Amino acid sequence: MRVRYDPEADVLIFVLRDDPPMDAVEEPGGVIVSYGEDGEPVSVEFLHASIRRLIQPGEVSVTLQTNTVSQG
Repeated sequence: MRVRYDPEADVLIFVLRDDPPMDAVEEPGGVIVSYGEDGEPVSVEFLHASIRRLIQPGEVSVTLQTNTVSQG
């Protein structure tokens, strides 16, 4: 997964896969989910990211948390 921020457009983008988007759905609140040919998400865009305090211009810090599930 890659994370990009476009300061001119003020868009925070999570690229989940490198597949080209075939369809996109704009969800309420300025979130756009793009889907690949297989119907699975390829990216998620957050519009007006700095206004919504998702990111501060000049600073990018991303923390990924994974949950492990124990079998047994």
